Amino acid sequence: MEKIGIIILAAGESKRMGFPKQLLNIEGVSLIRRTAEVALATDCYPVVLVIGAHKAQLAQEIIDLPLTVIDNQMWHEGMASSVKMGLAGLYMTYKDVEAVIMLVCDQPYISVSLLERMIEIYRTKKPPIVACKYEDQVGVPALFDRKLFEELLSLTGDKGAKPVLMNHLDEAYLLTFEAGSVDLDTPEDYKNFQSDT
Repeated sequence: MEKIGIIILAAGESKRMGFPKQLLNIEGVSLIRRTAEVALATDCYPVVLVIGAHKAQLAQEIIDLPLTVIDNQMWHEGMASSVKMGLAGLYMTYKDVEAVIMLVCDQPYISVSLLERMIEIYRTKKPPIVACKYEDQVGVPALFDRKLFEELLSLTGDKGAKPVLMNHLDEAYLLTFEAGSVDLDTPEDYKNFQSDT
């Protein structure tokens, strides 16, 4: 069985939220802990969490979880730096991963069943990418085959893994995840989410 790792990108400053959005309370649990627990409930290994801004506060939230935690001191350079640090952490923990799932921690509706469906698609159909589609966009959660790791490592700036996904869109398997359009970037986003749940 192919070993698939997970990288959770949680190093950002949350400038638009005004405080660390990773600590938003979702049903009594912080967003960062909830995302980590969903990842850990799959059979993926390792689960790598990349933190940067607000690292001291975030580390307290997940201190008891079996994660590989990476401190991205270059977080201010953008999300690409976190992708690279996450891949380095993945490789340091377990060299033989065949693929990696990229998660962000501001999508409150990600679930174990969604990630398991992505894994099943990858294992049975073997596409180089399994990505989610919602509204008029494609994005995370997204799974990348090992053969794309080099391309992921050459990313720069604040777009995360999106350029690699767009480069291989014609080969990607797109899984509908309408709730993926809900991400919590601003106080208004959080207020709307609370009123909808």
